[in-house]
Amino acid sequence: MSCRRLARRAVLRGLGATVALPFLDAMVPAFARAAQVRAAAPTRMAFVYVPNGIILDQWTPGGGEGSLPLPRELPRILQPVAAFRDQFSILSGLTHNGGRALGDGPGDHARAGASYLTGVHPKKTYGADIQAGVSVDQVAAERIGDRTRLASLELGCEEGLFGGNCDSGYSCAYSNTISWRTPSAPMPQETSPRAVFERLFGGADVDPDPVRRARLARYDRSVLDLVLDDARALQRSLGATDRRKLDEYLFSVRDIETRIIQVEDAAEVAVPEMPRPRAGVPQSFVEHTRLMFDLMAVAFQADLTRVITFMMALELSNRVYPEVGISEAHHGLTHHRGDAEKIEKITRLNRFHVEQFAHLLERLATTADGDGTLLDHAMVVYGSGISDGNRHLHHDLPTLLAGGAMGGILPGRHISYPPETPMANLFVTMLDHMGVAIDAVGDSTGGIEHLAV
Repeated sequence: MSCRRLARRAVLRGLGATVALPFLDAMVPAFARAAQVRAAAPTRMAFVYVPNGIILDQWTPGGGEGSLPLPRELPRILQPVAAFRDQFSILSGLTHNGGRALGDGPGDHARAGASYLTGVHPKKTYGADIQAGVSVDQVAAERIGDRTRLASLELGCEEGLFGGNCDSGYSCAYSNTISWRTPSAPMPQETSPRAVFERLFGGADVDPDPVRRARLARYDRSVLDLVLDDARALQRSLGATDRRKLDEYLFSVRDIETRIIQVEDAAEVAVPEMPRPRAGVPQSFVEHTRLMFDLMAVAFQADLTRVITFMMALELSNRVYPEVGISEAHHGLTHHRGDAEKIEKITRLNRFHVEQFAHLLERLATTADGDGTLLDHAMVVYGSGISDGNRHLHHDLPTLLAGGAMGGILPGRHISYPPETPMANLFVTMLDHMGVAIDAVGDSTGGIEHLAV
C-alpha cells in the first residue's frame, strides 16, 4: 500500500473484511493517455424491473416514430427523474413476443418475468422441467465475470418461491426472477441488504456468518474499523484528490452499514404481536430500495461487479404502498377496467417507483469514475415486461435507458421504434457496448438503431 502506483484490484484488508477501492488517479500511470484512463473505468450494465405494467399515457413522451429530444415537460410518471433528462432516453415500440400466450392461454405475468431479459417464451409448467432462456445479464456475466470479484448481482425487494404454481400453470420461478444462468437455472435474488453488504465487503477467506454475528454483537464496530490500519497507510501515500475520493467512498460504505444496523435494531424492538421482517430487511419500502441502490452504486464504484439486476417487486406482486396513501394491493389495482379512480392510484404508484429509481440515478451521476461519472460509464434499463397491466400487453413496453456507455450512447431523447421491434435487439447492442460480441439474444433480429452518438 505504500507504493505510488496502485493496482486496480488493490483492497483494504482486515479480519473478516475486504474493502475494494474505487477508481483512483494513483491506479493510472502519470501522463497516461485518455485511453488508459477509460480502460480502467469499464462499462457497467444494470436492469431495474417493476411489475404489473405502467400507465402508458402518463409515461410516454409525445412525438412520432424516430428520435426526438425529450420534451421540456416530461409526462407525470417520469417527472421525478426530470433532473436527469439529459442522461436518459425513453424507448418506445419495443416488444417481447415471448411474453404473449402463443397458444398457452393465461399466464402473462409469469411470461413477462421469464421473457424480460431472455427474449424467450417459457415452457408452461410448474414442475421441475422449467425452461426459459439465458438472460442478457448472465450472457455478460459468463463472458466478463472473471474480471471482477462477483460475476453478477441479482437483487430484489420482495422474496418469492421458486417452486409451485404461481400463474395459471406457470412455475413461480418464472415470475420471481428475471435472471437465468441457463434455460433451466433461474438465479434467485437477494433481498437482504445485510447479506449483500457481506458479499461485497466480507473477507473471502473467513466464514461470514460468525464474523457477522461478532460484528453485530458490537454495533460500534464497523467493517471499516477492521481495515483502518490499511486505510491510514494508503491515505498517507495518496495525493489530495485521491484522499478526497477515498474519504467520500469510505463514508458511503460506513453510511450504508450504519443504516443496515439501524434496520436490524428496529427489527429487534418490533412490537411482539407484529410480524418481524427477515434479518436485515427494512420494513420501509423506501429505505429498502435506497439501501439496495446504494449497494449497487458502491459495487460499481469499487468494480466488484459490472452486471446487476434488481426487481423492485415480483410479477403478480400484491404489495400495498401506504407511503403514497394507497391501501389496495398493486396487482389488483392494475385490473382497473377503465375505472378512473384505480387508474389514478396506479399512476401514483408508478410515479412512486420512479421516485425511488431517481435515487440510483443521483448516486451514479454524482460518483466520479475515471474521466467521468458512474452514469457516464453505465447502461441502466428501467422498465416492465408488461405495458398495459389491465389487458396484459407485451408490446410497446415502457423502457427507460440511462447512461452514456463510455460515450457510445447519446441520451436525452425519446426514440420511438417501429411496432414489433424486439426488445432483445436492445440487449444485443448493450452487450456490444460491454465488449461482448454475440449473434443473438432470444428473438433478436440484430442490434438496435438510434442509440449511438
